[in-house]
Amino acid sequence: MLLKFCFLLAFVPSFIQSLDPTLNDDVLGLIFFKAGLEDPEGKLTSWNEDDESPCSWVGVKCDPRTNRVIQLTLDGLSLSGHIGRGLSRLQSLQVLSLSKNNLTGTINPDLSHFGTLHVMDFGENNLSGSVPDELFKQCGTLRVVSFANNNLNGQLPDSLSYCPNLVSVNFSSNQLSGRLPAGIWYLRSLQSLDLSDNLLEGDVVDGIANLYDLRALKLGKNRFSGPLPADIGGCSLLKVVDFSENSLSGSLPDSLQRLNSCASLYLHGNSFTGEVPEWVGKLGNLENLDLSENFFSGRIPFSLGNLHLLKELNVSMNQFTGGLPESLTNCVNLLAIDISQNNLTGNLPLWIFKMGLQRLSLSGNRLGGRIDYASFSSINQGLEVLDLSSNVLSGEIPSNIGVLSSLRLLNMSRNHLIGSIPASVGALKATQILDLSTNWLHGSIPPEIGGAVSLKELRLEKNYLSGKIPAQIENCSSLTSFPSIVCIATALPFFSLNNMVKQIFFKRWDGSDHFIFFLILTVLNAVLYPRVYGFSSVSMILSHNNLSGSIPAAIANLSNLQYVDLSFNNLTGSLPKELTNLSRLVSFNISHNHFLGELPVGGFFNTISASSVSGNPSLCGSVVNHSCPSNHPKPIVLNPNSSDSSHGGSSQNHRRKIVLSISALIAIGAAAFIAIGVVAVTVLNIHVRSSMSRAAAALMLSGEEDYSCSPTKDPNYGKLVMFSGDAEFAAGANGLLNKDCELGRGGFGVVYQTTLGDGRSVAIKKLTVSGLIKSQEDFEREMKKLGKIRHHNLVTLEGYYWTPSLQLLIYEFIAGGSLYKHLHDGASKNILSWRQRFKIILGMAKGLAHLHQVNMIHYNLKSTNVLIDGSGEPKVGDFGLARLLPMLDRCILSSKIQSALGYMAPEFACRTVKITEKCDVYGFGVLVLEVITGKRPVEYMEDDVVVLCDMVRGALEDGRVEECVDGRLGGNFPPDEAIPVIKLGLICASQVPSNRPDMEEVVNILELIQCPLEGQQEELE
Repeated sequence: MLLKFCFLLAFVPSFIQSLDPTLNDDVLGLIFFKAGLEDPEGKLTSWNEDDESPCSWVGVKCDPRTNRVIQLTLDGLSLSGHIGRGLSRLQSLQVLSLSKNNLTGTINPDLSHFGTLHVMDFGENNLSGSVPDELFKQCGTLRVVSFANNNLNGQLPDSLSYCPNLVSVNFSSNQLSGRLPAGIWYLRSLQSLDLSDNLLEGDVVDGIANLYDLRALKLGKNRFSGPLPADIGGCSLLKVVDFSENSLSGSLPDSLQRLNSCASLYLHGNSFTGEVPEWVGKLGNLENLDLSENFFSGRIPFSLGNLHLLKELNVSMNQFTGGLPESLTNCVNLLAIDISQNNLTGNLPLWIFKMGLQRLSLSGNRLGGRIDYASFSSINQGLEVLDLSSNVLSGEIPSNIGVLSSLRLLNMSRNHLIGSIPASVGALKATQILDLSTNWLHGSIPPEIGGAVSLKELRLEKNYLSGKIPAQIENCSSLTSFPSIVCIATALPFFSLNNMVKQIFFKRWDGSDHFIFFLILTVLNAVLYPRVYGFSSVSMILSHNNLSGSIPAAIANLSNLQYVDLSFNNLTGSLPKELTNLSRLVSFNISHNHFLGELPVGGFFNTISASSVSGNPSLCGSVVNHSCPSNHPKPIVLNPNSSDSSHGGSSQNHRRKIVLSISALIAIGAAAFIAIGVVAVTVLNIHVRSSMSRAAAALMLSGEEDYSCSPTKDPNYGKLVMFSGDAEFAAGANGLLNKDCELGRGGFGVVYQTTLGDGRSVAIKKLTVSGLIKSQEDFEREMKKLGKIRHHNLVTLEGYYWTPSLQLLIYEFIAGGSLYKHLHDGASKNILSWRQRFKIILGMAKGLAHLHQVNMIHYNLKSTNVLIDGSGEPKVGDFGLARLLPMLDRCILSSKIQSALGYMAPEFACRTVKITEKCDVYGFGVLVLEVITGKRPVEYMEDDVVVLCDMVRGALEDGRVEECVDGRLGGNFPPDEAIPVIKLGLICASQVPSNRPDMEEVVNILELIQCPLEGQQEELE
């Protein structure tokens, strides 16, 4: 019978009319609907086509008077398939809820035939395509509609405005684009509107005041721009307002103060400016206020003390100055305060410790003063997170710190704290992270620290601690319990370890496996080391102190230790052999101490890197190339890998030669495959460059302006915006595009130097892609996003200028010139030292990692776009300009942006591969090799073309390491750093995107590779 219905499904429109009219339409419709589904858990087994009525079926509810189906609720039954036409037979249906399933396909427009439907819920499925405009043409009775958490695209249909009785609309977490429908503000019955986490754009226009009954407005995580609607205060019943993570700008509208019912106001992640007005204290029902990640300035309003119901306050990552208002003590319900990353000054407000908080973060300000004993005597013992890092606090750590019995994270790092670590830290039995690093602490590590039984991360590096490492640390039982953190390894993104292993083992570059394992483990270090509250890696970092004595054997009982760093101390003695029991070790650094004797054999220590044990001249073992003396009368154990001529030895050598032969064959095959790939990509690059050259040249010519025409000649014609500082130019408008001050030309435009009214030099980039640039609205939105990006290793965008025919970008001026000039300009007299080169590589990695953290792909990475400032720090520039183009077309990118052959990732030549951050990682890998070798990515010889990646890879495979480092260094470089960095560059430049690490992982690897020699002068100038 079921097969019959499946066969008839294709003929529903014509066949149903000819069926026996006594057959229940609802049964027939539901069976047709079921035929298009997969029911892996058998939840619909009660649906029998032979039944006369469906009213007893699972998920079906009928009207007792008419026996017709009025409700179909199949939420969370793991159903898959598509929404068939059969549902259109349910003419009395009022509630249709199919949420939390795996339904696919597009939205069936036949659903609009329900004239009685009150609720339509398809949330949390996998529906795709656009929302049909006809879906809401007959929606007079519809009150609730939800398509949240699907894969819908296109625009919101205007017909949504035809549903006068809508109470709740939820299209959140899709890929909807375009502007808000003009009529949406006329749905006067609307109480909840959730369009968050989409791609909606444009201004949020006035008219919202028409929604008298609106209680929840969620438009966060979109691309809206412009100011907040000025009439938003007309929605006096609003309880939740969420405009977070958009590109909104301007100041807060005064009408906001009329939202007396508002409990949650989320405006974080925008570009709001100005001071937060004092009337914010009138929002008496506020429980959550988040203004973080904006450009708010001035003082934190005193009136916040009037918000007696406030539970969470977050104003971090702004430009607030002054001190913290003591009026906050009136907020008796406050549980969390985050005021980190601002410019707050003055003394640490001690009254804040008496407020009953659970989470407090004041990090990244300029707060000073002491933390005295009295402030902790009456502190709230329910405090779970206390982050005072990166300030200028002085004095000693209070001796009664142990009263914080509920503390999970204590971070006082990067301050000016003195004195010793109090013994009461042993009473911090709930603390998982204890970070007191980078202070002026002295004395010994108290043995009472063993009482901190929940400790997973202990960071005391960069202090003046002395004495022995206490054996009592073995009592930190959480260092031996793994289940609480195992989720970290599975929850974080990680490029395939299997691919990493295969990639490295297929290239046995220098015949040593030590670095292979070291690199794998350092990648794991980067992955398993998230600094998040409540979770951490299992680590003990005590480096850069004056610790003495030996490593206590008890440390070997901390079986789940992953990261140990004891480097740069005065530790002595031999290493306990029991350390090989630490099976989960990822990094164990004991460099620059006074250890002696043989390195432990087994486990992690078979693969430990030479840099991790360097600076211990009395250590012996194969890793340090220092054989240990024979110790008779112990029995002599023959080395199975030795060249002994005995039968057994010959057999072992024979098997080893076979393995090496197979490995060599694999390496040759892999090298051939990579060479073919590189040649193919090179040919494709040349082809694209050739085909686009004429178009690119025409584009450059068409973008040229008459230099005598100043962009500010007509002040009413153009728009000049500065994110900070003076908006006037010292030389006047005529000095902006002075050809005598031209600095250079690139794929996006010409760069000039000029001076602002406040005396600062800036670089002006005149864009030459005007014909491709989006509208002024889109241009300004992207500029504001770029203007918010601030990092020590990124060139800062200071402002912009717009007219329809001329666009200027105003950058900070970097006097040192480009990295290309430092590496390849023959006129340059100063040769970059190895330390300078490593500093440049690490700085570039940090800059790119920050870009990727804010979801920005560079696309245009090359040595001409990396500038070097006066202190030798690199600053990556020209990022984000690809976002100005109407679409990221690969042809335009490959010719216009990726103009330097050799930096382009292979995926630019393959339209089926998605362009991601991994294309930046490829370009970074090439840059690493360029910095180390001093050679260009592609060099044209008289009869040959040399590809840098191939040249370096071949030299390493043949053991010719000296050819991989710039000969101008004269051998003045540490091999323990150079070789790992070269190999890291080759991995980043892998042909397969998934084999490349993330930039955050790269930063961690570089920091682990770095091994500055004690007492050796660093040539940074």
